[in-house]
Amino acid sequence: MKHEKSCGAIIYNPKPDSDGLNLLLLRHRAKGHWSFPKGHVEGTETEIETALREVKEETGLDILLRDGFRECVEYYPKPGVKKQVVYFLGYLDHQQELHRQEEEVSELGWVPLEKAQDIVTFKNDKNLIAKATKYLDTYTAVPPEK
Repeated sequence: MKHEKSCGAIIYNPKPDSDGLNLLLLRHRAKGHWSFPKGHVEGTETEIETALREVKEETGLDILLRDGFRECVEYYPKPGVKKQVVYFLGYLDHQQELHRQEEEVSELGWVPLEKAQDIVTFKNDKNLIAKATKYLDTYTAVPPEK
């Protein structure tokens, strides 16, 4: 059995003039599914380093990660391959412009949290949104002061 590992982030941004949140979703060019930014671990990278690099490559964003949120998903993308994806919860501490990585991402945008469940393709991602929502419900949606 071949094992693959990727890391990524569920990224939120408070909606202007409201109490709600937006999640950043992207459509992967290769298979057309809606999900979160993620990618393979390279060399001796840590999970966090991989997640931050992949977010930057695919979206152009420099994010911060919330402490205490780390969710792991495992699945079999093809026969003989087991894939593990580790997700963190990220946020913006200032407004930034999105820059889509054209080779891998066909669409990219902010989606209201309440609509994100309907847009993501896979059940694992729907579960991740639910876990992130539950986590954020126990904290304020506004990132902590630096």
